[in-house]
This record gives sequence, structure tokens and C-alpha cells, in this order.
Amino acid sequence: MTRTLKGSNPPIPIVSATFRLAAFATVFILVVAPPTVFGLQHAVTHHHHRILHAFRFRGLRYALWNPLFRPSHDSLLRQNEEINRLDLPRIQDDDELEALKTSGELVPIVESESLKIEPSLDPSRRYCRPWTRDFVQDISESYYQQFHEQIQLNSAVRTVKVQQKLRRHNRNAAPADGDTASSHLAGITVDLQRRGMTKEQLRFVERYLFYLNALGLVEPEEERRHWCFHVMVSDKYSEWRHTQTIFALAPTEEPAAAPVSTAATELDQPD
Repeated sequence: MTRTLKGSNPPIPIVSATFRLAAFATVFILVVAPPTVFGLQHAVTHHHHRILHAFRFRGLRYALWNPLFRPSHDSLLRQNEEINRLDLPRIQDDDELEALKTSGELVPIVESESLKIEPSLDPSRRYCRPWTRDFVQDISESYYQQFHEQIQLNSAVRTVKVQQKLRRHNRNAAPADGDTASSHLAGITVDLQRRGMTKEQLRFVERYLFYLNALGLVEPEEERRHWCFHVMVSDKYSEWRHTQTIFALAPTEEPAAAPVSTAATELDQPD
């Protein structure tokens, strides 16, 4: 039997009002009440733990990666300013690359007792400017004297076509043109392997580069994704090198920070 509320027009069934009240109570329990209802507490708690774990892991990973020379937009600008100062071309293709090899403007990088070359690096691109090769020879010999291990070269000269192909596969790669183009295109830059180095070896290379960077002879970056030391070498290195009767080692003390000229916003991108 359905009763009606007195004075209502049209009549409202009491059972309808009761149903609405029950529906409201259900919504309140599901939405407002603590998530202990229907076993939701475990699911929500597990989700919160996953979020906290993700933040903690990222923070730990960031804390563990604390390089002296962070990749930055300003660093790329400085590298290109040096290329412009030297009036060097950005090598467009293999024909231009071969012409520079023939003229002696690019010289080969050869493996030695102290230097290893990444086997996958195309032999046609194991070339660089003479002063950059001098730098590679000097740092590899110093590294070998200290640790009796080879340092590894991962990359040297590239052409614009190679850089464009690299960017198609990796959008974080440096551009092939413009003010922040990869300095590999001028043959003055090399990448040295970081992966596999001990903490002591990493600090040795960082101090070595810190010293040369302070003299304005190199512009280094430590790349996280490819785990390498990206080092652009100025032609001033050759003149400075000739003044050294014994090649100067990096300072023995731990540098507190990179020189002001290299401190900038992190790009976290390969070259």
C-alpha cells in the first residue's frame, strides 16, 4: 500500500522518498567516507606507496647523478661561439668530410696502449682536428698512468647528415644547425666513455677537465643518457700544450664546483 504525503500536489509516494534517501547514503559512503568501505583501504594505500616509491627513486637517482659539468643551453652556445671564432665549417656530408681528411685539416684518432675506440664507431668518423687529437692523446696517457687502464673514445667528428639521422631516432639529440648545433660537426669535439668508471676514476677525469676548463681550453659536459664526457677542445690547447715541459696534472684537491662559465640550466640531452 502506497501512502501519500498530505497536502502534496501531485502526491509524492513515501517509498520514492525513501529510495532517494538510500541512494544519497550510498553515494556518501562511496565518495565521502574513508576508504575502509568495501576493501578500498588496501588499494588506496598500495597506490600511495607506489607514488611515494616513485618520488623517492627519482630523488635518489638524481642525487646519485651529481656531475661537475651538467649539460646546458649556455654550454652549447659557448661551443658554437668557439666554432664561429675559428671560422670552421659544419661538415655537411661525406664528400666534405673526405676533403678535410685529404687536406689534413682532420687527422685520424688511432688506438694505443692508453686509448680504446668504441668498436661500433664508423672508421670514417674516427677523425678530429689536430689539437683535439692532442687532447685525446694527453688525457688517455694521464689516465693510463694513473689507473693502468684504457680510456674509451665513443664519438668524434660527425656530418650534418649523420646528426639529422641521429635526431630522427632521438629527439633529445642536439640540432644539426643553429646556435646550439652539435660541436661534433666541426671536428673539435670527442665523447669519452663514463660508464664503467669507478668513483675515483670519474673524479680524476672531472678534476682534469676542471683544470683545463678553468684555463679556457675545453668546454666539457657530462651526459647522463649516454654516460660520456662530451669535450669540446679549443685550438688554444695546442699553444698551451707547447708551454708544458711536463704535462700538468689536474689539481689534487676536490673542486667545490664548476667554474661560473659552465654553471647553467641542465638540458639532460645527448649531443
